[in-house]
Amino acid sequence: MADLRPVTAPFALGPSGVAVRARLKDLAHEDRNVLRLVSAHLGSLASMDLKARCAEGLEHSSASWAARKRGLTGESSSRWAGAVTKASHDQWALARRGQAAHIRSLEAGIRTLRHRLSLPVGARGTKNAAGGYRSRGEWFQKSRRLRALEDRLASAVADWRSGRVRVVRGGKRLLNTRHHLAEAGLSEEEWRGRWEAERWFLAADGESGKRYGNETIRVTPDGRVSIKLPVPLAHLANSAHGRYTLTCTVGFAHRGAEWADRIEANRAVAYRIHYDTGRGRWYLTASWQKPVVQTLPLEAARAGGVIGVDTNADHFAAYRLDTHGNPVGNPHRFAYDLSGTAAHRDAQVRHALTRLLHWARRSGVTAIAIEELDFSAEKTREKHGRRKRFRQLISGMPTGKLKARLVSMAAEHGLAIIAVDPAYTSMWGGQHWQKPLTAPHRKMSRHDAAGIAIGRRALGHPIRRRTTPPSHDRSDRVRHRTVQAAPGAPGREGPRPRIPGPRTRSVPPDAARTRATRTPKTVRDVRSARVWVQDPLLLTE
Repeated sequence: MADLRPVTAPFALGPSGVAVRARLKDLAHEDRNVLRLVSAHLGSLASMDLKARCAEGLEHSSASWAARKRGLTGESSSRWAGAVTKASHDQWALARRGQAAHIRSLEAGIRTLRHRLSLPVGARGTKNAAGGYRSRGEWFQKSRRLRALEDRLASAVADWRSGRVRVVRGGKRLLNTRHHLAEAGLSEEEWRGRWEAERWFLAADGESGKRYGNETIRVTPDGRVSIKLPVPLAHLANSAHGRYTLTCTVGFAHRGAEWADRIEANRAVAYRIHYDTGRGRWYLTASWQKPVVQTLPLEAARAGGVIGVDTNADHFAAYRLDTHGNPVGNPHRFAYDLSGTAAHRDAQVRHALTRLLHWARRSGVTAIAIEELDFSAEKTREKHGRRKRFRQLISGMPTGKLKARLVSMAAEHGLAIIAVDPAYTSMWGGQHWQKPLTAPHRKMSRHDAAGIAIGRRALGHPIRRRTTPPSHDRSDRVRHRTVQAAPGAPGREGPRPRIPGPRTRSVPPDAARTRATRTPKTVRDVRSARVWVQDPLLLTE
């Protein structure tokens, strides 16, 4: 039997930030022109600064950062220059993280290819490792692919060591759409409008202690939005100190009270104004960070029981467990559809999480347990071969966004999130919980059983129940009770302790002493005492 990988301990997750969005309605024609001019001007500065930052690579220093900021200050302002340079640093760091993930993916594919190429053609695989290729033709094509991946890896590693990244402002996907306008249903003018809008820049970080938490893009409690204009566009100002105030007002329907409390206390709030080319609307996004608090202890998170959630391609399978790890009630499923546009998928996941959180609040639990899923090493075509649909399945699961959104939404409902290792949860859950909980009024699936396994691991209990004796044990025959033992009970995974006396159900434990001291006189007495007595043999001549 292959060795099982060690399972990491569960840990509690905490929220990191909040972002809310509102539409800028009833904008005047002058407002739209000013927003376009400011966004286009700052976008050109952001493009030049990002190019300079990428050219520096690993040679970046605080002195070069200060020099770039001084160069941008004359074309905008000191605050806009700081926002642009910080955005360039964040974009470069994001590209580096994506480059590292790409290298890990290439290394995983190369390991799989080398393993399968080393096996004879047609060799059968095992449960934990793939076998050889089916034919010599496939073996030859895979050997060519191995060389191609090795070349890609060498190029990626060289870029990583030199600090070179490849970034496209506006998005690589939209850039490639320029060559497929007919398939995308766009004209050249429509594509050009989207391309320019995606490259605009109109965002500013907040500052605590400043008026309403942001001096560059300021939003008052009554919803008035004003922008500090760059120096070349200062002649467009309609307010004092080179500011332009929009004629419309804005209000945040979601978390509006929390936003108002922050700006009234002059706490930092970051704003971003962007144009949605698909809808033809302007939006304002406000974001701020949650205060750093001590991580919630696991004991406090487990105090009221948990809900174990198994994440699947089209639904969440959830089961409620008490503090002892016992399933309570029936399984719940929250379906969603991950097909269609990104906005549709995002709305589906958000709606499913909302229903899950509402049920958790009604159940009275204190935490939700989820798997710490990471498919970065599982998406390669070399690992799953011809299973294209399965690779598309795991690639379409938004594990990272789902976890971040669940943590943020659960914090608003007063619920903790416990992340557990996903190792063997589906397999052991189906093995130990699916069949025992299946009933005529309850249909258990493998995903429902996995939710129980996830919840028990979050509570610190073993996934499997008490080990049953052999099939035809003398004490209980086939049906042996599997009871829940406490985590600290000695020998909870072993057989039951030895009990003195007979080992049959029809004889009480003190039957041996009873037989020795008392003999029943009639058959009725024997039955009432529940003692079995061997009749003497009849001796006949």
